[in-house]
Amino acid sequence: MGNWHLAVVVWTVLVAAMTLSQVAWADAIGQIKTLSGDVAIVRNTVKSPAKAGDLLEKADTLVTGTDGRVGITFIDNSRFSLGPNSQIALEKFTFNPTTQEGEFLTKIDRGTLAVISGHIAHSAQDAMKVQTRTTILGVRGTSFLVQVQE
Repeated sequence: MGNWHLAVVVWTVLVAAMTLSQVAWADAIGQIKTLSGDVAIVRNTVKSPAKAGDLLEKADTLVTGTDGRVGITFIDNSRFSLGPNSQIALEKFTFNPTTQEGEFLTKIDRGTLAVISGHIAHSAQDAMKVQTRTTILGVRGTSFLVQVQE
């Protein structure tokens, strides 16, 4: 009888852990893979220090300090790298993993953003865009660098 109860408890804990991890990823559009120096996430006007492994949500803003650098991988396999003194807002992100289609809009206010586009950019013209104060770049499946000076 004791082994059966233990098996039920272990099963319940495993199912709960899997469910909680899926809930945590439910709103996630990407994850911080690497960082160094001062990096922060602004979510709902609350600024928090970032760390490797943090999940990102649409409408998050990332800010790096004078020594900050961050590498991000998104769920469509796009990859971003931000250099020092950068600020980007993840304005819009939708992605259907079955059809590999979606829409991705990033606004860069200042700094340096290196991009390797993922599935969204390959799905349709102008599905992925990077906006600065003066222009909008339509991404069509490529790697590029954007630098915005204050």
